[in-house]
Amino acid sequence: MPREIVILECSEARKEGKRPSRYMTTRNKKTMQDKVEKLKYNPSLRRHTLHKEIKS
Repeated sequence: MPREIVILECSEARKEGKRPSRYMTTRNKKTMQDKVEKLKYNPSLRRHTLHKEIKS
């Protein structure tokens, strides 16, 4: 299968001592070889933050 499930974790929450939020998404391995980065909402920080792909 060319698609794989990846987990995105907030990159700003741990710096502020809050709980990081996590989201699950998919990516196409053939077209996207880089790690996924998206702006997603973090409820503990109450704002949109950069979420980066973590090792699953």
